[in-house]
Amino acid sequence: MKKILVFVLSAAALTSCKSNPHKAEEIDTKIESSDMVTGDTSVGVKDGNMIVQKKVRMNEELRRLQYEVYELEDRVFGNRKYGSLGLYGVLRDCRLRMSDPKNGGDGKLKWTEPMDRVTDKEDEFKIGVEDNAKLVGVSEEFLKDRLDRFKGYKSLLHKRQDEYEEKVSICKAELRAQKASNGTVNE
Repeated sequence: MKKILVFVLSAAALTSCKSNPHKAEEIDTKIESSDMVTGDTSVGVKDGNMIVQKKVRMNEELRRLQYEVYELEDRVFGNRKYGSLGLYGVLRDCRLRMSDPKNGGDGKLKWTEPMDRVTDKEDEFKIGVEDNAKLVGVSEEFLKDRLDRFKGYKSLLHKRQDEYEEKVSICKAELRAQKASNGTVNE
């Protein structure tokens, strides 16, 4: 009976440690006979098995992921600061040209869905006084949650990029056809 109780308690202890995804756990990254493949990837032997190990610093991984997401969002929706249109702006301009009477349009702007930026979210800061009596604002988020959130943004933005690329292609084809049937010269 004691063995069963010890087993159940140790299993419960192990499960409780694994159940909190925000706790940092020790990871054995040592490999024998290792050679570098790239800056973060090595090949070697671990526990007698031949492995490829990619080891990244999480601050760099998070920075890379965030940069990728912000760049993708600019490609899809444009960048207000630098005045780039993005696929959304190209689609809006195409639909504007289609409505122009000199291109055979009726003068009425075709509906374009509202812009729905993914990452436009302000951090909520807890404001207070730090140890050194300086006023600070602090925002905290679990690392795993932030990584998951940005991976979700990336997936959604890839989907939107595909959708807008298709809509832009369709609009440009419709504009060419409209100009051709109207006898207007291509720009």
